[in-house]
Amino acid sequence: MLTAVISKNDTKARWLIGICSLVIFLAIVALKNFTVDIDLGFDPHVFADINASVNSAVTILLVAALVAIRKRKYLLHKRLMIFAMALSIVFLISYICHHLFAGDTKFGGEGSIRYVYFFILITHIFLAAIILPFILFTAYRALAGEWPQHRRIARITWPIWFYVSLTGVIVYFMISPYYS
Repeated sequence: MLTAVISKNDTKARWLIGICSLVIFLAIVALKNFTVDIDLGFDPHVFADINASVNSAVTILLVAALVAIRKRKYLLHKRLMIFAMALSIVFLISYICHHLFAGDTKFGGEGSIRYVYFFILITHIFLAAIILPFILFTAYRALAGEWPQHRRIARITWPIWFYVSLTGVIVYFMISPYYS
């Protein structure tokens, strides 16, 4: 096992993780009410392309990190997870830019594919809304060297994070033909 990188302070961690998660959640919810109408000089849907690429990379990193931990390659696992978290920050910035500059896009599919799309979209949105504090608490437990607690929460966090990153890519491919 690796050594702790930070000192344990659950009270401070809960507050920081809670505030950070709430601020990001509220910022994303607020995006529904704001669109910045300026000419960027390029198609703002390029941010959606970036989002899909970053989400694809995060999905691959999550799988690689799972394989690394099962092979007891702890340092590799740590590096892959930190990289996945860093890319998730890039995703968040690009996601905000896309919604600020491009607004919403309506899905134009018809028939049963519409139900499939909305099922994937709704589950993706719900799980994306709740995953951030899980990710941060999981990382906190690892950085504090609390391995049993880290493993316990990671068993919940990993599949949800994986689902959110994978369905983000699927939603992109399903809606991208309707970008105007």
